[in-house]
Order: sequence, then structure tokens, then C-alpha cells
Amino acid sequence: MEGVAHHTVSVNGINMHYSEKGDGPAILFLHGFPELWYSWRHQIVALSAKGYRCIAPDLRGFGDTDAPPSLSSYTLFHIVGDLVALIDALGLDKVFVVGHDWGAFMAWYLCLFRPDRVKALVNLSVAYRPFIASRNPIESLREVYGDDYYMCRFQEPGEIEAELSTVDPAIVMKYFLSYRNPGPIIIPKGSITHLANLDIALPSWVSEEDIAYYANKYRKTGFTGGVNYYRAINLDLEMLAAWIGAQVKVPSKFVVGDQDLTYSMPGAKEYIHSEQFKKDVPLLEEVVVIEGAAHWINQERADEITYHIYDFIKKF
Repeated sequence: MEGVAHHTVSVNGINMHYSEKGDGPAILFLHGFPELWYSWRHQIVALSAKGYRCIAPDLRGFGDTDAPPSLSSYTLFHIVGDLVALIDALGLDKVFVVGHDWGAFMAWYLCLFRPDRVKALVNLSVAYRPFIASRNPIESLREVYGDDYYMCRFQEPGEIEAELSTVDPAIVMKYFLSYRNPGPIIIPKGSITHLANLDIALPSWVSEEDIAYYANKYRKTGFTGGVNYYRAINLDLEMLAAWIGAQVKVPSKFVVGDQDLTYSMPGAKEYIHSEQFKKDVPLLEEVVVIEGAAHWINQERADEITYHIYDFIKKF
């Protein structure tokens, strides 16, 4: 990508890679799984041209950023710590934040813990859902979807990685990025091995060049770093007791596709359109549901998402 600079900086005990382009007010872009900074390529180009400094790191465990071996190093406190340290390392006081998938999850908690460092937030796909002290998130998902639900399959260290290692990362990326079913991702044991025998058609918004970029990184790193985010969910719950009932008090906008699997989870749609969401995020100014869009919304509907980001942050 022309004009995109790449840097590595020491933050919170790890070396973090980030890309950047442009000058002006800073926007921090946070990716999800199984993505990289690269998933923001369209927004980086478009918003840097509008006078913003676009900064997109590979999060801890992904791409060219360090991946500590212990799954206990992937709690939301570690990730938010990385982000605050990155903001400090770049000499910034406040930033705009844009998140998707796990990046959106971490963005909500960055805003919860350190609202003094965020001007405004635009989050995609994953709404803020406060943890409930009495409920184990993974066991709750297991009760609804069964043992083969992807988050449940990811829990046993090494198990899903062993299956993923049987196929080229390019096939894995094609499988995930072509997934448009609003229903849950179910991965029965042994099913990943058979992906190599499928002819997976890429959606129009993903090119073979895009797949090659992701695959080349995952061939070097494997998927353990990203999968460890799912394994740390219960650790997150254990450490969040002091914030149960706390509100996210940052000006916010939420965007989701109506075909997104996160929008179809039990209770999600009702919560997103409820007064409770607005109570939990009192400065939530807008909820946008994009018709026909699925989970990878920042890539699938790149121009629309760029518009929604710019239309919101230009007010601040």
C-alpha cells in the first residue's frame, strides 16, 4: 500500500508492529480474529486523505507483533495496556478509536478504563455487553450452541491449532472471510482438515492478493496468539468484578450488518436496540444496521464504513 509506513515499538513488555499513514488527528484502528492491521487498508487510505493520521497495529499475538506463549498474557487488561502504552509511545494525548470484532471488544474496555485517552469511538459488529458476575461466558455459549461452537472448540490449548496446521493458512482465511451465514460458526472435530477439498469461492471484496497477505503472516506465526483471546475470556471475567455495572462514557457510534452472526446471537438484537445499551453507554449517539452486510463489514462495505467513521468523528 503506497505511503503506508511500518514501525515497531516496545510497549507493555512486547514489541508491537503498527502501520500508519497521514497527518492530523489520530485514529487508532483495532482489528479482530483472524485478521491483522491489513483489514483496515481501505479506511487507512480514505481517511488519511481526509486529513487524519491513521494508526493500525497488529494486536498482541497477531502478525508482526510479539505473541507471548502463555494464554494468561491475553486478558483484556493486557491488550488495553498495550494500547495505552502505544498511545503514550506515539506521544499522543487522545485518539479516535475504531474497532471491529475483538478490536471492538477491546475498544469498549479501553474506553471504560481510560476514557481520558479517547476522543470518540466507532465500533463495528461487537456491541458492549457488560459481564455478569454469576455467568461463565464460555459455558453459557456451550449450553446454547454445543461443544462444536467455535469459541468452545478454541478452549483446549493446542487442539484447534493441530487441526489448523493440516491445511494452508490461505484456505483457513478463505473459509473465515467467505463466511456469511448469520448463524453460529460450528466447527466439528476433524472438519478443518476437509477444507482443503472444498472449492471456496471468495466474495467480491476479497482478492487473492489479500488472502496471500494474511496467509504469509499466519504461515510464520500460526494461530495460537489470536485463539488465546478466546481462552482468556474466563480470566477476564474473574478480574472485572470492580467494573461490573460501570458505564462507557465516551461519545460512541455502533455499526453492525443485519447478516452479522454477532447480531443474530441470542439476545443481541434486542440488547442493541434497547434502552439498556444506552444506559451502559450513555454517550451512545447512534446505532446503524447495514442491510445485507455480514461480519467482515469494514472490508465488505469499505466505503460505507469509511463514511460512518468520518461522519461521526468530524464533529469532535
